[in-house]
Amino acid sequence: MENDSAIRELVSACVGQTGAPVTALRKIMATHGHITDEHVGIVADVFNLSRADVRGIVSFYSDFSTTPRGRKHIRICQAEACQAVGCRGLTREVSAALGLGLGETSEDLAVSLEGVYCLGLCASGPSAMVNERIIAHATREDLLQ
Repeated sequence: MENDSAIRELVSACVGQTGAPVTALRKIMATHGHITDEHVGIVADVFNLSRADVRGIVSFYSDFSTTPRGRKHIRICQAEACQAVGCRGLTREVSAALGLGLGETSEDLAVSLEGVYCLGLCASGPSAMVNERIIAHATREDLLQ
């Protein structure tokens, strides 16, 4: 692993905090871009959890990824309220323009495309995120610029 002791130190700093395993996983995502099996093992060890428990956390939250994401990470809401105002068409347009399907990342890691279920902008759909920027009434142009 790239630096087992550095990851262990990062994770150990979260011990005693409310929601510590989730906080530790967020820190790993922020510093490494994705969560590897080695990261899962360290989090499990530090918090005395099983690997299955940690994998459950990782798979539950859409903010966590076990594969590298693109430097530009586009998320388009696919929930019912956004479907009612055209998210499926928007997704097709963006997917075609990028040559990527939902859940895919370009080979050069420049961009990734993901479907999410609810960004909390139900009255302003279709909604999307580019990296950490939330976009209401998202258009193809908003997401590809």
